[in-house]
Amino acid sequence: MKVVIQRVSESEVVVENQSVGKIGKGFMLLIGIDENDEKQDADWLVQKILNLRVFGDEEGKLNLSILDIKGELLCISQFTLIADYKKGNRPSFIKAAKPDKAIPLFEYFKEEVAKSGLKTESGIFGADMKVSLANDGPVTIVMDSKTKL
Repeated sequence: MKVVIQRVSESEVVVENQSVGKIGKGFMLLIGIDENDEKQDADWLVQKILNLRVFGDEEGKLNLSILDIKGELLCISQFTLIADYKKGNRPSFIKAAKPDKAIPLFEYFKEEVAKSGLKTESGIFGADMKVSLANDGPVTIVMDSKTKL
């Protein structure tokens, strides 16, 4: 699994001109699921993300996690993160998990994040989504469960 983590002051996802998810201060997460990903990948990422210290403390140092600040999360499925762009100019998405595997794993990820007690919203899997955000910092981090060693 690959996740792009963006620290935001606000973020919203709109589908067919209707808001389906909206958060204030926290993380907007773009989540890509590979055909070889399993629940263990999601578990590792959830723990890393919830404990990632990228929010400022009283001295302005990045010492606080989203749990510490009681932030909010917006989860967006993003199969294009699994793109293979090495050959040619048209990316291949063949390694992205098919919906029968990706949807349950995306739902599992959201459920595990929500167990933190933090407000957790999401887009709609497979929908044409319009995502807006105010990137705070900007702070953007990319995590890949395959590089956790």
